[in-house]
Amino acid sequence: METPERHRDDGPIRSTLVAIGLAAFGILASQFTVLPAVLLDPAVVRTPMEASITSRALLLTLNFVGFALAGGLYLAATDRGWSYVDLRLPTKRGWGYILAGVLGSFVFYVLISVLVQLLSLPSAENSVSGFIGDDQTMVLVMIAIVFLFNAPAEEFLFRNIVQKRLYDAFSRLQAVVIASAIFALIHILSYAVSQSLLATVVPVVVVFGGSIIFGLLYAKTDNLFVPIAAHAAFNAIQFGILYIALEYEIETAEPSTSLLVDLLAVVPL
Repeated sequence: METPERHRDDGPIRSTLVAIGLAAFGILASQFTVLPAVLLDPAVVRTPMEASITSRALLLTLNFVGFALAGGLYLAATDRGWSYVDLRLPTKRGWGYILAGVLGSFVFYVLISVLVQLLSLPSAENSVSGFIGDDQTMVLVMIAIVFLFNAPAEEFLFRNIVQKRLYDAFSRLQAVVIASAIFALIHILSYAVSQSLLATVVPVVVVFGGSIIFGLLYAKTDNLFVPIAAHAAFNAIQFGILYIALEYEIETAEPSTSLLVDLLAVVPL
């Protein structure tokens, strides 16, 4: 069992390598947890839109289960246990941070979307969009996945495990930046299908900025519930906007109206 003194004596290089290893382990674990969905319906990987909604939902859900599994195995292997998880109902101050996080995320992403449009920057779509397409039912399913699996799993691994692990060798602000950089870099896999390097870099940079916001929420409150709630609410609202866009064909409307829809091209899960 690792002692608190050993934690404090961790050097920055070792802590960073452990953090990167945890992120890589999360990706590796997700490759195994999605196997049942792939075996049940191979089309979900080759041609996702030809697969059933159930198959698509199962694959995405099991992907996030892999992240949670990686974090749980790390807690078990290091004898930290579940007491290491900072999960509790927020105070009134915590709810304020959640609201600030959601509003701050929207301000950030709207500004980024405007900048991307003004500079005519290319931006690759997240691979998750290939599982949604124009399927409104799948959009609603994604809202449930965001609340139950996506936000809890990602915040658990990258905030309560990776970011908190970095506290052993860095200041909280430094840990937020490093954890966010790692989180952004693993999303390269989600955009690697793009033929343009710039189109891949743009959304990855956007991911980094968004992760900074959620990381700060955790650093300020030491409560995992806060970034989970802010992350889930923000993504759910995005999918709500996409649902409305599909329902009323907003993308074919005036450019100013479709601006919010454009956010979905650069915002990951």
